[in-house]
Amino acid sequence: MITGHPDPAQIKLENVLSALGHPIRLEIVRVLAEHGERTCGVVGTQLSTEISKSTLTHHWRVLRDSGVIWQRPHGREHLLTLRRDDLQLRYPGLLDSVLRGASEEASDTAGS
Repeated sequence: MITGHPDPAQIKLENVLSALGHPIRLEIVRVLAEHGERTCGVVGTQLSTEISKSTLTHHWRVLRDSGVIWQRPHGREHLLTLRRDDLQLRYPGLLDSVLRGASEEASDTAGS
């Protein structure tokens, strides 16, 4: 496992909200919530805009350090997994509410 993953009791609300407050990171979390565990490369291709590897690496680190995702080596790549259970235990309903709000916002924007 890569260092930087906080224990569930160390996950702080302000860090989670800050991580989820960025549109690219929120989209990454939506991809993982919808499709489950993915390699970094696959997640990068599933985003709505093309983002450089160095920028994505920064976003992975923010999500990992805040406790939103697990990132682990898998061969020559890394796998990303949403820490849904840990977030649910720490802040019940938070992740589902944020994802639902983001989905509704995306629907409103598409319908305009």
